Amino acid sequence: MTETGKHGYQVDVVWTGNTGQGTTSYRSYQRTHEVRAEGKGVIDASADPVFRGEADRYNPEELLVASLAQCHMLWFLHLAADCGVVVIGYHDRARGTLTENADGSGQFEEVVLAPEVTVADRASLDVAEALHARAHELCYIAKSVRFPVRNEPSTRVAN
Repeated sequence: MTETGKHGYQVDVVWTGNTGQGTTSYRSYQRTHEVRAEGKGVIDASADPVFRGEADRYNPEELLVASLAQCHMLWFLHLAADCGVVVIGYHDRARGTLTENADGSGQFEEVVLAPEVTVADRASLDVAEALHARAHELCYIAKSVRFPVRNEPSTRVAN
């Protein structure tokens, strides 16, 4: 952490979709690109297929939903550890809704996080369920977006 409490993040986004014609027309290029960060693997990305992208690559909309789910999970696990709640499983089936406008622009209407959490013992169940609200309050990404991020968690006890 810096003295001012500010953190910097840098990624490189490199377009790989030049088919030899550049952007001579809307259909002349691919939307493929790579997301890179120093010392990390490359994320193969594209536009959503509905926007002429490749279905086998992550798109920006998926990565936004993923970043919200990751941030919530990491805060939740931190809080659980601090409270003595032993989490042994966490799986979020996060989903987002984007509305496209007539002019081609659009915006997310909401993202719904649906974490399924497994705790080690029944005594932790109520505490674990309550931690989601605090994780949401602390999540940097959720605090930075203009649309609602809702939580629909479920918690179960390990067998």
